[in-house]
Amino acid sequence: MAKKFKNIFAQLQAFEKHIEDLEGQILSLQQELERVILVERANLIRVKNGEELSDDYIYQGRKYHDLSPEKAWKLYSDPDYNFILLDVSASDFSPPRQLPEAVRIPWDDFPERFFEITDKTTPIMVISEDGTQSVLACEFLVKRGYYNCSNVSGGYKFWKGFRLAEARTA
Repeated sequence: MAKKFKNIFAQLQAFEKHIEDLEGQILSLQQELERVILVERANLIRVKNGEELSDDYIYQGRKYHDLSPEKAWKLYSDPDYNFILLDVSASDFSPPRQLPEAVRIPWDDFPERFFEITDKTTPIMVISEDGTQSVLACEFLVKRGYYNCSNVSGGYKFWKGFRLAEARTA
């Protein structure tokens, strides 16, 4: 029920406050709508480019993929798949073998250096020691308009290419 006001000025101030609150809510809704539209556009681009997206991924509006080690290896090994491999492992980490095409930006330096990745449309596969820092990097990049990111789950620890080489030498 509406409050009773003693004078018209108090009533005007209350209306102005209510309008300010509504304007703030509208702005928040507009920002959220823009974010959702960007995610959906990214999903459409992925579908257009032939990527497989799970129903759950689309339904939840996820912003980046979590690639299994097998799926990541399949994409990595595909000569027709154009991508950026981004290594965000700690600067003191040395993988069992170097991935020569990897762009190395350690997570500790990432906020200052992420702009080195100038292409926001090419798929980005992000890898780290165990997949933890790559999740953080995917979230960081998505907030800055990189909507084609994929985390390599398990990171170098479960990178299939290394495990295949180990199996061949055993």
